Amino acid sequence: MPRASRAWPLIVCICIISLASAEARAEERGALITTAKLEATEDGYQVDADIQLALTATLQEAVRKGVPLYFVVEFELQRGRWYWLDQTVTSASRERRISYAPLTDQYRISFSGISQNVTSFEDVRRALSRVRSWTVADKGKLKAGEKYDAALRFRLDTSQLPKPFQLSALASSEWSLSSDWYRWTFTAPGEGKP
Repeated sequence: MPRASRAWPLIVCICIISLASAEARAEERGALITTAKLEATEDGYQVDADIQLALTATLQEAVRKGVPLYFVVEFELQRGRWYWLDQTVTSASRERRISYAPLTDQYRISFSGISQNVTSFEDVRRALSRVRSWTVADKGKLKAGEKYDAALRFRLDTSQLPKPFQLSALASSEWSLSSDWYRWTFTAPGEGKP
């Protein structure tokens, strides 16, 4: 049997283990950013991202009892400098508010002045797990051909919970929902490209 064909089972096992460990990290922290990209468009530089979320029953119960939840997506773009600390070129955050309307038995997701009603908590999870066409920098903000370090994070903003829930959030892992910073390198496109 050729050596290359014997390596395939090992490669498959490594892939399965890495996927399982990624899911375990998402379960432990509640959120894991699986993909993120920054691209130049006519409107400026926009972020798209996918987030794997594990929203607990405690969070769902709190929303159904009238406690709004606030989730924050944070973005940073830095330029490395050899002579000093890295320069933060731009940073942005986007807040999403989740609430429940018992009369209509619907959840409301609000962000950037837009509201959307959904019927299930699974729809809430699905809506929170996608970031699309989020403009984080103006068109002329980055220098063409230069490399930048981008970072993205997703978290539950426990500071906006009512005070009794803030105390619960400190003591219970059911309320700790935060991803690690997802980091990648971005090269600004040259002149004449969007």
